[in-house]
Amino acid sequence: MTIKKRKIKTNLNFHKRNKHKSGYDLDTLCRSYPDLKPFVFENEYQTQTIDFANPKAVKALNTALLFVHYNIKFWEFPDTNLCPPIPGRVDYIHYLADLLKQSDVDKNINVLDIGTGASCIYPVLGKAEYDWHFVGTDIDKKSLQYAQKIIAKNKLDTSIKLRHQRNSSNILKGVLEVADKFSAVMCNPPFYKSETEVLEATTRKLIGLNKDRTDVVRNFSGTHHELWYKGGEKAFIHNYLYESTLFKDQCLWFTTLVSKKDLIKGIQTSLKKLGATKIKVIDMGQGNKKSRIVAWTFSVKTNMLL
Repeated sequence: MTIKKRKIKTNLNFHKRNKHKSGYDLDTLCRSYPDLKPFVFENEYQTQTIDFANPKAVKALNTALLFVHYNIKFWEFPDTNLCPPIPGRVDYIHYLADLLKQSDVDKNINVLDIGTGASCIYPVLGKAEYDWHFVGTDIDKKSLQYAQKIIAKNKLDTSIKLRHQRNSSNILKGVLEVADKFSAVMCNPPFYKSETEVLEATTRKLIGLNKDRTDVVRNFSGTHHELWYKGGEKAFIHNYLYESTLFKDQCLWFTTLVSKKDLIKGIQTSLKKLGATKIKVIDMGQGNKKSRIVAWTFSVKTNMLL
């Protein structure tokens, strides 16, 4: 019996600079990161793969990707915290890089990451791919402690700084300082309104993976701070839109991921009322999931460049 090469195919709609647009080479990943080996198996099509419904397998795969492709040698945090899928997260970084380049911003880039989480994923990817500097914020002190350990172990202290958001009702207020100047703000908002909504979404995903649904476990894990917010994605984003007007002179581009397509029209309407000079919607194709980035600015100069 011939076993097909250990390569998991991913979606070709990823950004052209995404290292993972053609798939994962499991042989290479396992050689460089042996902890992935126990999770690799041969499926019914005689192809080597992993169980994407298993949180530990997913975490091992993403850790291996960081180790091999981004020179991140330490990436540890509790299994209860969200384990971000690297290909999708780095896509956001690449599209943001395009946006900044179009705005004639290509050096000394400083990015604010809202809700950086225990994994500190956007800062480590942005530093690895483009040598950007970051300030990451979070409302969870424990998450920041784990993120700081990742920063320290990978010797990224001069490039990535962390700040604690003390008020869970605020997004930008309380963490931006008077002297701050950012090229961009990025944000991956909580998508759900409640734990119940999270469990319903997880159940649908398990059905898609043909898995038993009696014990519902999220394959990417996640704490309540990371997954849900009172009022859900819509409430979080509209709070963010309003707060962006308070710091319009300190940040060139404000951006956010938007999971639900039907929110886009309302976001655009609100931004026009708030005085945004340019609004861009950037579609991203990631496997079976479609997502998009909404970006806006209050700068007249940037409006002329695009």
